[in-house]
Amino acid sequence: MRTLLAGLFAALHLLAQTETTIHGIPPRAAATDYQVRAQAGQLTLAAEFLGHSIPTDANSIVSEEYVVVEAAIFGPAGAKATLNASDFALRINGRKQIIPAAHFGLTFQSLKDPEWGPTEAEKQKSKTSVGGSGGGQNDPPPLPPKMPIALRRAMEQRVQKAAFPEGERPLPQAGLLFFQYRGKADGINAVELYYTGKDAKAKLTLQ
Repeated sequence: MRTLLAGLFAALHLLAQTETTIHGIPPRAAATDYQVRAQAGQLTLAAEFLGHSIPTDANSIVSEEYVVVEAAIFGPAGAKATLNASDFALRINGRKQIIPAAHFGLTFQSLKDPEWGPTEAEKQKSKTSVGGSGGGQNDPPPLPPKMPIALRRAMEQRVQKAAFPEGERPLPQAGLLFFQYRGKADGINAVELYYTGKDAKAKLTLQ
């Protein structure tokens, strides 16, 4: 419950910020450069399934709570479109339940940076922080050192920057979509991305 509330508070805080902090990611040269494509009216949707990996401009971050889709929207020259992450949903392994796209802020509690690790001094401090230096055999295992707040905030900002852009935007645009799924990525055999825009719909079979 605390984790859910923390995520909701994070999302509400981020929603209060301006959209200029969400830049998305640079779209690839053409829709054909993505894993799959589909037509939705005058728009061309393109996407690629990334599993639990979250690529950012610095490195890849991991979330065991969410899976990620890199999505892009192309259109005629000079076209604009009103974009919204909530227009997307995901079906995994043919299940009846369709997973709606989540606000990027809800992923923050589960983010991990595979390149970050505690120093030897931090590891030693963690070992001796529970039960003192002479802890007994029945002492609980020490808690792993936490990532420094400054590094965690930087990681969250990278995810926010890469999230799917929203509002009226010139095309093409691209960004990351997040869908809550705690299962292992290697257990995913089928992935379908659904788009329900204002004037068009599309389905993309990603896997």
